[in-house]
Amino acid sequence: MISPAVTALSQDWSADPTAMPTRRKFLIFGLMAFGQFLALFDIQIVSASQREVAAGLAAGADEVSWVQTAYLMAELVMIPLSGFLARALSTRWLFVASCTMFTLSSLLCGLSWSIGSMVAFRALQGFTGGAMVPLVFAVGFTLFSGKQRALIPAILGTVSVLAPALGPSAGGYITDALNWRWLFFVNVLPGMAIAVLCTLLLRIDRAEPALLRRIDWAHLVAMAVFLAGLEYVLEEGPRHDWLGDQTIALAAWASAVGFVLFIERAFFSALPVVSLRPFRRPTFAFASVFNLVIGFGMYASISLIPVYLAQVRGYNALQIGQTIFVVGVAQLGSTAIAAALSQRVDMRYMITVGLSLFAASLWLTSGMNAQWGFWELLAPQVLRGFALMLCIVPSVNMALAGVPPQDLGAASGLFNLMRNLGGAIGIAVVNSWLQDNTRIAAARLSEAMGHHARPVLDATVRLTGHMAAANPDPANALLQAQAAMGRTVMREALAMGFDDVFRVMAFMFIAALALVPFCRPAGAPPPPDAAH
Repeated sequence: MISPAVTALSQDWSADPTAMPTRRKFLIFGLMAFGQFLALFDIQIVSASQREVAAGLAAGADEVSWVQTAYLMAELVMIPLSGFLARALSTRWLFVASCTMFTLSSLLCGLSWSIGSMVAFRALQGFTGGAMVPLVFAVGFTLFSGKQRALIPAILGTVSVLAPALGPSAGGYITDALNWRWLFFVNVLPGMAIAVLCTLLLRIDRAEPALLRRIDWAHLVAMAVFLAGLEYVLEEGPRHDWLGDQTIALAAWASAVGFVLFIERAFFSALPVVSLRPFRRPTFAFASVFNLVIGFGMYASISLIPVYLAQVRGYNALQIGQTIFVVGVAQLGSTAIAAALSQRVDMRYMITVGLSLFAASLWLTSGMNAQWGFWELLAPQVLRGFALMLCIVPSVNMALAGVPPQDLGAASGLFNLMRNLGGAIGIAVVNSWLQDNTRIAAARLSEAMGHHARPVLDATVRLTGHMAAANPDPANALLQAQAAMGRTVMREALAMGFDDVFRVMAFMFIAALALVPFCRPAGAPPPPDAAH
């Protein structure tokens, strides 16, 4: 005999999800948000441990970079596809299947025996994990309304920033304490728990399996080629001279062709895999552009600061984690403020303040030098963490608040795709900017040293004297002094390169403010019948 407790857990709420008890709503949302955290956390978890992974799998530096690239390429394809699959399979079974396969692929990544197997399992992990990210946004806006809904963008915005930011530091700790295989094993138990509980609880819509028989395969393949090719170009371009590399040029060409076919199928297919209908709402289109810019700045800054601390200051993983942790603390502190303001303030005013503060934080960071550490970075990072929620919360509300229920899946997928695209573009572009600006700064410093040769010569002589105290060979002492001077010049040039990159990013956020006056407040979504 089935107990009343089990019956209550398995009750079907697909007829009216909003009538579900509040406690059950938050339980479902919490489980799905934790699944989203796992998927986003695993994006960057390998980045601090690539040397250990390469050594364990006997792989080269270029080969191990695919551990990251494969995940991102596969995830980017799944995010917009999730809306169609949720309709066909139901939100419940798509999320449960995604979480189950994500957990299984995490286990397989930990058991990898070669770099080829690792890349294959990481691609599977990224593809299945990618579905969990947009689904939780759609479910949050389906279940909640009013003051409760105001918490959804704040909570998910916090997860979206904290998870990838914590990934490198946590990955370094796990590798040091255990070994690199535990980077993936840590997902197994929580993944299994989420899958089991969501199987029981997540009954908010019904499947339409007939959609799978009518799927537009040309549209699906075009989308996969377009997004995977674009991600490959963005990931590998900064390391291999962009289109100067034959493989990258071929991927760029395939991505361009895939994009054209993807757009054609989106407009003329009887059943497009990814519906572009949400872009008919100008507010959604502007919110998506804001999300692209926010993703650019968010992921680029998350990427740049650890690189600066490692390469310029020589910090280890623990010191980097301690320095950047304040961004997450500031963001958590602003979550409640952003949620409260979203109920009282026009979203256009809120995102104006958010973009302005984010630009100010980037501008403050653009004044750093080779001696900056925790205390110098504290104010810019706190300001950036606070500003993020004032950017994310209004952009999510503008994008999803007025969307009809049947379009929420597609809208959530497209909106999250824009953030991930912004992040991929941002990381690729700032890496190229950093390389170019560092070379220019090094050339200028060398030129300045040539114009002021006497002070440089005196400094070299003094440094040679210090080196000679430990090294009796004068020739070696001179070489060591010259090498030390060269390292100092490159460190200063690199710091100047970072300054230039942060300055350009600040101008980009200021430019995004020009779009705010064109936005209109999102109204209530029309009833389902009116949307057809």
